[in-house]
Parts: sequence; C-alpha cells; structure tokens
Amino acid sequence: MYQHIVHVALVVRDYDEAIDFYVNKLKFDLVDDTYQPEQDKRWVVVAPPNSRGAALLLAKASKPEQEAFIGNQAGGRVFLFLNTDDFWRDYEYMKSVGINFVRAPKEQDYGWVAVFEDLYGNLWDLLQLKPDHPMANRMA
Repeated sequence: MYQHIVHVALVVRDYDEAIDFYVNKLKFDLVDDTYQPEQDKRWVVVAPPNSRGAALLLAKASKPEQEAFIGNQAGGRVFLFLNTDDFWRDYEYMKSVGINFVRAPKEQDYGWVAVFEDLYGNLWDLLQLKPDHPMANRMA
C-alpha cells in the first residue's frame, strides 16, 4: 500500500498576502492558484522548493469561527516543520528578509532547530535533521 499526506490546510486572512509571504519570503513554489467561481474562493497551494512532501493549502477564512484560528491553528504550539538541507543558509536568509525567530538556533539530538513565526503568528520549526534520523530517510 502507498499513501501520503498531500495537503495541510492553513487558514489565512487573505490569499494574496499569504502567497506573498510564502512565495517571496520563504521562497516556496506557487503550485496552484485556481479560482473556483461556484464557491467564490481560490484553491491556492504552495510548497517548499524541490519538495516531494505535503504542500500547504492556503484556505481563506470564510466565517468568524474560522477567523479566530488564523495564526493559532495549533493553540500556540509549533504547528509546521520545515526541514532544510542547509540550516544556517536558510536561517540567515530568513532573518535577512525579516522573518521573526522566537527561539534561537539550538543543536538537538536530532539536528539543528529554531522556531519562527509565519505572517500570522503560527509557529514553525526550521530544522535540519541529522542523516541518521528516521525521518531523514523518508524525505530522501
């Protein structure tokens, strides 16, 4: 059997400001941006460059109860994990374009990690897993 997670929905305030952040600051690829007139919404998908894993579905909040979760989809915990092949390159670049790191880089048993906020305040781990980490082989 072969299965994998394709998308993770991320509730956003505005499609274009979210695309600007993910594409222009994080350098993600814009995989799809299709208007769906029957629902008056867009299907917007972004993914890290050269990624073969799950992509983010940027889902614009359409109800007040959804708006309450913008920036707090995981109740203040780290929500998403961006693995890189060069931690220090990406850390320095992200700082240079104004991405806010709320926890400084630290070496852990599994690799290097630092916590940053996206444009809405969701927390992310920027990490570089050690080659012997079980997840490193799943992403190769």
